[in-house]
Amino acid sequence: MARGNLRVLVVDDELPARSRLATMVADVGGWDVVAEAGNGHDALQAVGEHEPDVVLLDIRMPGMDGVEVASHLTALPTPPAVVFTTAYDEYAVQAFETNAVGYLLKPVRRERLLQALERAARVHRWQLNDLINTAPELCARQHISVTSGTGVKLIPVSDVQSFHADQKYVRMVHAGGEALIDESLKTLEQEFEDEFVRLHRNSLVRITAIEELERDDNGQYRVRLSGASDWLPVSRRHASTVKHCLAAVSG
Repeated sequence: MARGNLRVLVVDDELPARSRLATMVADVGGWDVVAEAGNGHDALQAVGEHEPDVVLLDIRMPGMDGVEVASHLTALPTPPAVVFTTAYDEYAVQAFETNAVGYLLKPVRRERLLQALERAARVHRWQLNDLINTAPELCARQHISVTSGTGVKLIPVSDVQSFHADQKYVRMVHAGGEALIDESLKTLEQEFEDEFVRLHRNSLVRITAIEELERDDNGQYRVRLSGASDWLPVSRRHASTVKHCLAAVSG
């Protein structure tokens, strides 16, 4: 990305660190700090309001950390470039480098900031997935992002009841209704394996939402979720796993 009048959003939960970084960006020249945010939710709102070109994004923040924020940003039609700022140890920094994710090690130095802004690269979904797989302790996603004409809407994972393959998208059923997301069941299953179980090649459901498991007249396993009247089929391949998960929850 060539140097120019780029719009920069600074995100850090610590005010002194945020102010210092914003001052450094202003001193460098050629970039405008259009907004600051102190947490992940405010950062996503600021992106929608100010449409920054680059987000300087702190990793360690309460509630929603920087990696989760970046994963929601990738759902936007034209996501901003992301440069993480991190005070993590050498192991975590190596994970960033391995996955070609832009980062600045705290305390941020002026020369490194300048280089990062000039070389800012967009963080893609596959980079974040690789990063999480390499160093899973960096973050645990607590929300699923849904894009709409008004920006990004966040659905708490705790509100999600099930995921279903729907042509090239996944239909997500949650407490507030349904939504289509551009993710794969396989990726969702890997990420939330402690909370969800695969019923069928087309269905993934929250374990604690399963109210009843039975066999129909044809010997086919099926489940009924809490608050639902319809039954969902369970493939023979996944039946034993479903029974094991239910036993673990009840036991």
